Amino acid sequence: MTEQPTNKRNLKLEFPRDPSAIYANMVMITHTANEVIFDFIQLMPNDDRARVQKRVMMTPTHSKLFMKALEENLAKFEAKHGEIPIPSRPTLADQLFGGLRGKPADEDDE
Repeated sequence: MTEQPTNKRNLKLEFPRDPSAIYANMVMITHTANEVIFDFIQLMPNDDRARVQKRVMMTPTHSKLFMKALEENLAKFEAKHGEIPIPSRPTLADQLFGGLRGKPADEDDE
């Protein structure tokens, strides 16, 4: 049996002097054949605008690794602080687009 080489690298993480942070309380996720696109959005009370704050693009592989890392970190968070309650909503589409309202289907055009 041959040993697989490990590709571990020692990375030096560099931060800017004043790293800026953004607040997003919504994310819209889309994809192409080669990338997954995360648009982080800020939706404020009493404002009908949803503002995209940052766009992050990843390969599907990196997106899946990101999802696993997020799952692991949320599990650790909940183990320490308790379960994170999620408001009940009927569907993911309702959560993402619940603020977008069209004309009801039974409304007649005049």
